[in-house]
Amino acid sequence: MSSPDPQVRAARNAPADAPSAPAPGTRGPVVAVTGAAAGVGALLTERLAASPEIRQVVALDERRGDCAAALWHVLDIRDPALAERLRGVDVVVHLAVDLDLETDPAARTAYNVRGTQTVLTASAAAGVRRVVLCTSAMVYGALPDNELPLAEDAELRATAEATAVGDLLEIERLGRRAPRAHPGLNVTVLRPAVLVGGGTDTALTRYFESPRLLVVAGSRPAWQFCHVDDLCSALEYAVLEKADGELAVGCDGWLEQEEVEELSGIRRMELPSAVALGAAARLHRIGLTPSPAGDLAYTMYPWVVSGSRLHDAGWRPRWSNEEVLAELLAEVAGRHTVAGRRLGRKDATAAGAAGATVALLGTAAVIRRARRARRR
Repeated sequence: MSSPDPQVRAARNAPADAPSAPAPGTRGPVVAVTGAAAGVGALLTERLAASPEIRQVVALDERRGDCAAALWHVLDIRDPALAERLRGVDVVVHLAVDLDLETDPAARTAYNVRGTQTVLTASAAAGVRRVVLCTSAMVYGALPDNELPLAEDAELRATAEATAVGDLLEIERLGRRAPRAHPGLNVTVLRPAVLVGGGTDTALTRYFESPRLLVVAGSRPAWQFCHVDDLCSALEYAVLEKADGELAVGCDGWLEQEEVEELSGIRRMELPSAVALGAAARLHRIGLTPSPAGDLAYTMYPWVVSGSRLHDAGWRPRWSNEEVLAELLAEVAGRHTVAGRRLGRKDATAAGAAGATVALLGTAAVIRRARRARRR
């Protein structure tokens, strides 16, 4: 989000390479992927490059990734020169979205919104026919009266109170507006459930790094996961125009909180709503945790999606909720988090030995010390 490094600046001044001409008889679209060097972007780039249904992959990022079969352009996706890099591209998959918990919220929003605006505008200018955006099923909101499961056309009732959800809602708004501003441009949006795998680090994956699973009294959690492999296969469906519109992605069904606790072997710590939400808000306000209190809603109330549109198109998830939870637990093993904040080894040993109650009391003591320090 800071100024591009010298490699990026140099790439801006390099001549624009159009995708190479396909061999005679070669079919399939030329696909550009933003954010192609890491995470879901890197996995999708490798998958598309290996697909016989894809003519060529154009990879866009601020650094070069590992996929040798892709045509790489190193640039900041907010650069207006992006339009030149998209000449000859049929489909753009926009995955250069910053959802890092540690990023300054204002800088994160500025990057996400400006980046999406530039991708949509540049795509239209370059004659791209389809842009695929990836947000989250979090945009539906986590509410006690949500249906189980939610249909894709359910109202988006989320607010901007959870990490980056405001950015995701704005990305979706830009996506809905783009075809009206640029006739001929199709926009498809994928909304994955709790994403797991590929190094994904969110407030929801950190929930499973705690010594106890926080359960708010009177809440009704329902857990639905989405493995990054399934997300990539769904993105490929969208790229190949096998499905379009607004598409929810996740494992079939969901897990109740009791099932999660039994499968994970992690016991719960139940707190009154006022205590849990109040503590989360105070911790975030004084800068001790990266997660705002709004993140708690997604561990309290259901936001399970049906995925019916992808299912109707013939897509099925390869992973079950139970399998993805096992993968998540293996991935976070050895990490220790309390109230969304990663602990050092010394703190983690104390928290693990004393349990979540002591950790909560310790957090309260930190709040008191911070207050005293501010009064001086």
